[in-house]
Amino acid sequence: MRIGTLYGLGVGPGDPELITVKAFRKLQESPVIAYPKKLKGSKSYAHRIVEVYINPKEKEMLGLVFPMTKDEDTLRTEWTKSVEAIYRYIVQGKDVAFVTEGDPMLFSTFIHLMNVMKSIHPDVPIETVAGISSFNGSANRLGIALADGDDHVAMVPATEDIEEMRRVIESHDAIVFIKVAKVLDSMLDLLADMNLLENTHVVTKVTSDEEVIWKVNELRGAELNYLSCMVVRKS
Repeated sequence: MRIGTLYGLGVGPGDPELITVKAFRKLQESPVIAYPKKLKGSKSYAHRIVEVYINPKEKEMLGLVFPMTKDEDTLRTEWTKSVEAIYRYIVQGKDVAFVTEGDPMLFSTFIHLMNVMKSIHPDVPIETVAGISSFNGSANRLGIALADGDDHVAMVPATEDIEEMRRVIESHDAIVFIKVAKVLDSMLDLLADMNLLENTHVVTKVTSDEEVIWKVNELRGAELNYLSCMVVRKS
C-alpha cells in the first residue's frame, strides 16, 4: 500500500481569499488537515484562515501543539510527538495537509516539522505549496511599492542589535521588519534618529478581519501582536 504525502500549505497572511488555487485543491483532496494548536485549545491563526473551506465532519482534524520555548530537549520531544502523530496517518496511505500562515518555506513552523520528518522518516514524500507572505500583504495594503528598477529590498527579523538594524536600513531602499513587537520602541528611536519616521508604517494581522494599520504617533509604548510588520521605504 502506498504511503501518504505530507503537504505544507501556505495559506496567506490572513484573508481567506488570498490562498492559492492549488492550496485550496490540496485542502479539498487531503483527508487529514494538520494545524498548529494553542495549548488552551483556541484556534490557531492558520486554522482560522482556512476554516471557511473545510467541513470538519468530512476531514480528520489534527491539532499539534508547538511549545514556545528554547529548551532543546523539550523542543525535540514535542516536535517528535507531532511528527509521529502525522506519520500514523501517512503510513495508512492518507495525505496530510499542514496549514501555515504565509509561505511554508519562510519563517514557518512547517520548516521544523519537515526537517524532523526527514530525519526520522526519510521515506515520507513531502511537497510544499507557496503562499503569499505578510510582507507582500503589507506592501499591498499600505500601497507601498517595495521595489522598482534596481532597488534593494530586505526582509529582516527586528532584533535588539540596533547597530545591525541601522546597517540594514542604510544599505537597502525598502525594509520589512518582522517580529518587531518586542523591540518596537528601540526601533522607533533608531528611525527617529535617521529621520525616517515619516517613511515608516506598521500593520498587524494584515488582510485579516483583525487587521490594524497603525499611525506612527500611536506606536510608542503600544503592545503589538506578534504578527506585525514594520515597513520602511526610504524614498
